[in-house]
Amino acid sequence: MITIRTAEEREHVRHRRHEVWHTFRGGPADVAAGFGVLSRFDEERIPPGGAISAREQLDSEVMTYVREGALTREDRPGQPELLQAGEFRLSTAGRGTDQVSTNASPRDWAHVFRIWLRVGDAGLMPGCAQKRVGSAERRGLLCLVASPDARRGSLRTHQDALVCTALLDTGQHVAHELAPGRSAWLHLVRGEVTLGDLVLSTGDGAGFAAERAVSLIAREASELLLLDLGQVSLSDAVGVSEA
Repeated sequence: MITIRTAEEREHVRHRRHEVWHTFRGGPADVAAGFGVLSRFDEERIPPGGAISAREQLDSEVMTYVREGALTREDRPGQPELLQAGEFRLSTAGRGTDQVSTNASPRDWAHVFRIWLRVGDAGLMPGCAQKRVGSAERRGLLCLVASPDARRGSLRTHQDALVCTALLDTGQHVAHELAPGRSAWLHLVRGEVTLGDLVLSTGDGAGFAAERAVSLIAREASELLLLDLGQVSLSDAVGVSEA
């Protein structure tokens, strides 16, 4: 079964000039929909000098992808970290850890994606790691960004999820097989692709449950994020507070 969530169906929230589009907001309903470890998926446009903040409850992981601009983060005084366009950061939050990131530019906007993944194991130590994914690495194919075993130099997650990205030219085809019992979520960052008779445009998402594979063709130059997801029980689901 393929479930489509269009760009227009996302919840759009504006905090002054800071804009957020919520594809997922977390909670048991998302688990019941079959996308177990995926808790929340946000697209954000952050004004010059603007900040984003989230208090992660209990134990969770957040994947941040900067598509345009740059973010700085200072979890501890005197230790800022820079995340630039084309880079991914996987952050593991301890209990009640505050994370604040700021647009590094005084004049340019930042375009950012943040993905929350539920973690079943309690007591994870806070930490983060980041990785640059160049255009050549994901041109015409799915490039692995994160995995539980850090295969092929990917970032290591603490739950059963694979995070991939791709850049496709017009007419290019990619396919990703799904093992039995797994689901997937596809988000189209930009462009237009076809899934059989279905068409996805910029900002659209598609969920795959009880499908053998994710297979798509680009109708124009496109960028996408794909999550291959294991399941999690409702009792293990970790909520995420509002940003």
